[in-house]
Amino acid sequence: MSRYNGMLTKARVLVLGGSSGIGFCVAEHALSLGAIVTISSSRQPKLDNALQRLRASVPDSAASVDGHVCDLSDINLMRQNLERLLESVTRTQPLDHIVFTAGDGIKIRPVAELEVPAIQSMGNVRFFGPMLLGGLAKSYMKPSMTSSITLTSGAATQKPGKGWTTVAGYGSGTEGIARGLAVDLAPIRVNTVSPGAVHTEMFDEIPEDRLASVLSNFRARSLTDSVGTPEELSEAYIYLMRCSFATGSLVEVNGGSLLVG
Repeated sequence: MSRYNGMLTKARVLVLGGSSGIGFCVAEHALSLGAIVTISSSRQPKLDNALQRLRASVPDSAASVDGHVCDLSDINLMRQNLERLLESVTRTQPLDHIVFTAGDGIKIRPVAELEVPAIQSMGNVRFFGPMLLGGLAKSYMKPSMTSSITLTSGAATQKPGKGWTTVAGYGSGTEGIARGLAVDLAPIRVNTVSPGAVHTEMFDEIPEDRLASVLSNFRARSLTDSVGTPEELSEAYIYLMRCSFATGSLVEVNGGSLLVG
């Protein structure tokens, strides 16, 4: 069984957005499988807290995880900050895998009210970030089919609600970026995970008196009568890291919500 269990042992993994939610659980999962993991976050306190949690969760691998601040909020500094991150992480060895789960808050507005600056700002992290990262990554990764980049879109890309036009547009764009990069960066593999409703720290922003109702609505819109967990979602990212025959692929993890009327 070692040929399966050891597939990520000593693999060098970078998770952008790894201080919370799905990204944190991808980092934790990879660390538990023997990978050497670096997480990035936009703020040092959040990064420090996540590193403390990871080291406590996987104490035998505490020395195999570190972190770097990388602020993606300023589009004019994004390329510079990504380059600085990649150079720091690969000072001794190139990367095997990069996972992009970074995102900022989504502010839903009626499409009729949108103007160009607001539309652009909604894509800074979720669209321009993966695009710039993909353009830089090849110089910092092992040129092998065992190497991978995994991006993140979302079920709203295929089944948007009212007011989600911009989000759906950028999500579709991210999936297109992954397919294009799979061609441009080969043999490095590039894929996308598309999550449905996942109960992460983002739900903490919902007032407590409304949270139960929101979760109930999400469960009712699934075939599994459940809301996803970041631990469950991490399985999709680990699969795409480990399967060296998967590239240009989209993995959907949404509880069947796309099939519910």
